[in-house]
Amino acid sequence: MNFNGAEKIAAAILYEGYILYPYRPTSIKNRQRWNFGTLYPRVYAEAQRPPETFRLIAECIAVTDENATLDLKISFLQLIRQGCSLDRKGEAGELTDPSLAWEEAVERTQEQRNLRIQDLLVKPIELKLKMGAPPLPEDRSSSANATLEVVLRIGSEQAGSGSCKLRVEVENATPLSSGIASRRDDALPQSLVSAHVLLGITGGEFVSMFDPQEAYAGAVAGCENVGVFPVLAGKEPERRMMFCSPIILYDYPQVAPESEGDFFDGTEMDEMLTLRVLTLTDEEKQEMRDGDSRARKILERAESLTPERMLKAHGVVRAMQEIREEVLHEDTPFGAWNPFEETKAPPESVAVFGIPLRVGDRVRLWPQKTADIMDIALKGKVAVIEAIEQDFEDEIQLAVVLDDDPGREFGMMRQPGHRFFYSPEEVEPVTEGEPT
Repeated sequence: MNFNGAEKIAAAILYEGYILYPYRPTSIKNRQRWNFGTLYPRVYAEAQRPPETFRLIAECIAVTDENATLDLKISFLQLIRQGCSLDRKGEAGELTDPSLAWEEAVERTQEQRNLRIQDLLVKPIELKLKMGAPPLPEDRSSSANATLEVVLRIGSEQAGSGSCKLRVEVENATPLSSGIASRRDDALPQSLVSAHVLLGITGGEFVSMFDPQEAYAGAVAGCENVGVFPVLAGKEPERRMMFCSPIILYDYPQVAPESEGDFFDGTEMDEMLTLRVLTLTDEEKQEMRDGDSRARKILERAESLTPERMLKAHGVVRAMQEIREEVLHEDTPFGAWNPFEETKAPPESVAVFGIPLRVGDRVRLWPQKTADIMDIALKGKVAVIEAIEQDFEDEIQLAVVLDDDPGREFGMMRQPGHRFFYSPEEVEPVTEGEPT
């Protein structure tokens, strides 16, 4: 299974919150790691009060044939405490303040391919994976040599209506030398940070966990998910990939095509973050270069943006389109009320006491509701009808402008504060020549 259609959004979630503006290790918000989906070593997690998370469980429903196979890819970050910095020439050197050592992330993955689902129905599998110390960038050194031990459990069971429930469990079983006395700083280098799972199926398709077909709604309701939530991924409407994300997303999540690179904060606009980076001082920019290779790339990208590319980073407004497929009524696909349908044309006149009133006619106001101070103040006032309007409930409203309003011309221009609305029952005609 080729996961290319989902790996871009998976990478965005993998690094969400990794380092935030102003992208400096000394910034308070970047001194304490808070990435989503962290699986701590079990010995540490169970010793905390309340307990921390040491495993994720992903369950989802799939409809398969007898030869269907499952592919699985686990991805997470491993934090490595760096022991050096780069000077302005890009040469490595010791940190002047060791307390500012930065925990840089290295991507770790583990894949399992061509698992026959019929075999998983008969016998689930359990794998104990040992993952050695990760390779480091050439410009970095590390004082850590962390080997991870991960337990992977994969199983399946019949779920009715020709479907099966797939279950994936990832547990961090890495031992710690200090055991239950370990501190968080000791546990983080042995943790699975931003852990998530990509599932791919050949010879079948997944069922949406958000909007399942009626036949599979009960099976979906019976799924247990801990630490992740599975959503359909890839190109809509294909159902061959499932992204088990540590952040709840909708089906078929996408990265905005206008984005030229990651700022590690999906809630912010690229343009705004770029402008903020450009306002940093030379000292702050140098700290970005020293602190993390990914922060350095953000700085290089921001400083190289042309005005045309900056305008693109502002984002776009896309036209609304109908997303529902079923038709509730032959002529009204949205049901009894269509929000895109033009409102009905109001009548040209309305009869009050048998006298037809049109735009330009004068009326005397007799508000029926006196809870509003304006109704009390305008009682008995004479006004001219500026417009006859009809609301969505087919009620007629007369838009009027007061004769003695000093800002009468603003009312005729339909400006707020000089234009009032009353029903036909709240006015009476003013005959020609009648004094105001």
